Amino acid sequence: MASEAANLNCLGWAARDPSGVLSPYKFNRRAVGADDVSIKITHCGVCYADVVWTKNLHNDSKYPVVPGHEIVGIVKEVGPNVTRFKVGDHVGVGTYVNSCRNCEYCDEGMEVSCAKGSVFTFNGVYADGSITKGGYSSFIVVHERYCYTIPDNYPAHLAAPLLCAGITVYAPMMRHNMNQPGKSLGVVGLGGLGHMAVLFGKAFSLKVTVFSTSISKKEEALNILGADDFIISSDQQQMKALAGSLDFIVDTASGDHEIEPYLWLLKTCGAYVLVGFPSEVKFSPASLLLGMKTFSGSITGGTKVTQEMLEFCAAKKIYPKVEVIPIEYANEAIERLVKRDVKYRFVIDIENSLK
Repeated sequence: MASEAANLNCLGWAARDPSGVLSPYKFNRRAVGADDVSIKITHCGVCYADVVWTKNLHNDSKYPVVPGHEIVGIVKEVGPNVTRFKVGDHVGVGTYVNSCRNCEYCDEGMEVSCAKGSVFTFNGVYADGSITKGGYSSFIVVHERYCYTIPDNYPAHLAAPLLCAGITVYAPMMRHNMNQPGKSLGVVGLGGLGHMAVLFGKAFSLKVTVFSTSISKKEEALNILGADDFIISSDQQQMKALAGSLDFIVDTASGDHEIEPYLWLLKTCGAYVLVGFPSEVKFSPASLLLGMKTFSGSITGGTKVTQEMLEFCAAKKIYPKVEVIPIEYANEAIERLVKRDVKYRFVIDIENSLK
């Protein structure tokens, strides 16, 4: 049964229209069901998805929109059937909060690819027609299947970006065996996702080359994140010198950019994974067919690989680079994110600023 507290209004910040401006908003969370976990949110990462749906960039925003899908908090209540969590546990919630649970993909722990469609953590629609509301809020109620254990020794504010930015690059890297020591990885773009790809690449003992359009990122890429090389992607001479030299490429850039020049950098049987969202993808068949290369796309990851990633990050002490902010700074943070003015992920201190 739900406690009385679970039925009280939840405090969050929401956008009411395509201006995307966020302001305080009270709403009702559902009662805690038999398989649910109620989580007091302590931190929430700021993702570009928050921009997309607060500003209605996909023309499907369901206002009021409470964004946020990189959620970390503490279990405050569990339903009677819950076996994986107890009150006081540190947990996380990522980009989706429901799926059919009985298709071939759900059976494999790949719920993000649910045959009937996974339900997004915010701006999604539950079976009963209610709209999901995300982590820019004081608490959330989620089926235990879609919650993750945050290892005890891992800082909560650093865990938040792992639940979207981290898993979005980790899952395809594991799927394409990009964890072979001594091999070479190219990372296109150095934002929230790109910097995680660099950190994972170094943890896998790969030789990591960062590609960017901005020379201003060179020092940080090499000296802070530990990349082995830094290339300005518009420098044709630098690019040509790397032809056929990379085993893997992870492309995190969402701005429109040419794909083909990077495909020529892959070795025979090299793998290229696109996790950004440019408006189109174009390349000549020759750049893919010659060398038997693989080109694929990916979004976040299933529950199984997400939990594995959290444990891997704790074991290897892989920590995202973040800027912690109060909820009152959320609008400025989103505008700075649009301008790519963040190194490399904003994390909202919900617990100490949402009152």
